[in-house]
Amino acid sequence: MPDLDDRLLQRYSRHILLNEIGIEGQARIGRSRMLVIGAGGLGSPAAYYLASAGVGRITLVDGDSVDLTNLQRQILHTTERIGQPKAESGRLALAAINPEVEVVARVQRADGAQLRTLVAEHDVVLDCSDNFATRHAVNRACVEQRRPLVSGAAIRFDGQLAVFDLRQPEAPCYACLFPAGEGQDELCAVMGVFAPLTGIVGTLQAAEALKLAAGEAAAIGASMSGRLLMIEALGMTLRTVRVPRDPHCEVCAAAGAAA
Repeated sequence: MPDLDDRLLQRYSRHILLNEIGIEGQARIGRSRMLVIGAGGLGSPAAYYLASAGVGRITLVDGDSVDLTNLQRQILHTTERIGQPKAESGRLALAAINPEVEVVARVQRADGAQLRTLVAEHDVVLDCSDNFATRHAVNRACVEQRRPLVSGAAIRFDGQLAVFDLRQPEAPCYACLFPAGEGQDELCAVMGVFAPLTGIVGTLQAAEALKLAAGEAAAIGASMSGRLLMIEALGMTLRTVRVPRDPHCEVCAAAGAAA
């Protein structure tokens, strides 16, 4: 993204008016590179707000295509784009919101050596996937590359949000909270999901990612690092619990020992 000229100052003026962000924080957002894993229910609102806020580069990673059943909650996509790859459909939507932002569509699953390379090329990673295998793969890559991970989940009427930022010495990783092999995938295709809940969680993911990008050495305000936010939409209750680092974690403890 170019320097903040008069046109961009006007576009992002409501951010710039916030003392916590200002011109410098907005410029950092404009230089940031964010990796969004999943262009579905969570990735849609997250990517929308990242683009509207002026993130310099957004990479959307999703190997699926748009289906009619997606349209109840996946607001990046339209009826006309049924059958198209979600990453490409998302790229079109984000370009319409903010042509200043570079959007890269990767029609692929998030795994293997390519995932580690993608994580290394970005400043913040948003896990908007819907299965534990991908979540653990993304977490391992973020631990290896020391990239902050903003993780979200939504199923039925229950949502979760957490930030795992191993740039902080005592911060946990995703596997500290959900060890590999202990989770059971609950896909919304089988269990169902309340459409606005994905919007709530995805928007919160964007908020945490933008706070990380706008800050220089740490997030502006208080990051969700080391905390888990749990949302229950039927009663609209929110609860936050502390997540300690597991000294025996097979992912981050081993990576720390190797370093």
